Amino acid sequence: MIVLDLGGVLVASDQVMTAVAERLGVPRPALEEVYYGPPRQTFDLGGPDLEYWTAVGDELGVSVTPEDAAELTVIDARKWADLTPGSAEFLAALAGHRTAVLSNAPAHLARTVRDAGWSRGFETLVFSAEVGLVKPDPAIYAAADEAYGTTPSECVFFDDRPRNVEAAREHGWEAHVWEGPTAALERLGVRTG
Repeated sequence: MIVLDLGGVLVASDQVMTAVAERLGVPRPALEEVYYGPPRQTFDLGGPDLEYWTAVGDELGVSVTPEDAAELTVIDARKWADLTPGSAEFLAALAGHRTAVLSNAPAHLARTVRDAGWSRGFETLVFSAEVGLVKPDPAIYAAADEAYGTTPSECVFFDDRPRNVEAAREHGWEAHVWEGPTAALERLGVRTG
């Protein structure tokens, strides 16, 4: 089973940051400091949208109303569902292979990704908000194995965060830090063209 993370692998987090920073009216570097801060783990575990966006706003000195939070949630989800250039071709090259997703993602993002046409090629999608666990918690890799119907030795995982890769290796998965689609296809021995 080829297991892929979303953010930083199939989806570029920079496009998300730019759109959310523009909506909040703050510089992108300031948003980047708080977007993945402590409130994010609760959000990725299924916490309320309003609670997360209010915490982000508080850190940035920006008032976030319930209406603002709803709009930010839509912007966030829409941008996280847009594949990076080359990702569609990468996924096409994996046709015929068992593929899955393992991503730290809030509930709204999980729903949006499941509705995206490109996600239909995955056999299974596992999101932190749906299993109540976040990477790099070792239990999420076991939960993913259960969802995929695999043993650890059957999974090859790509993630942009070294700590998630290390946790996957400790679980028994073959795991690699994402270096782009070409490098991933080479590691997998998948020929294109």
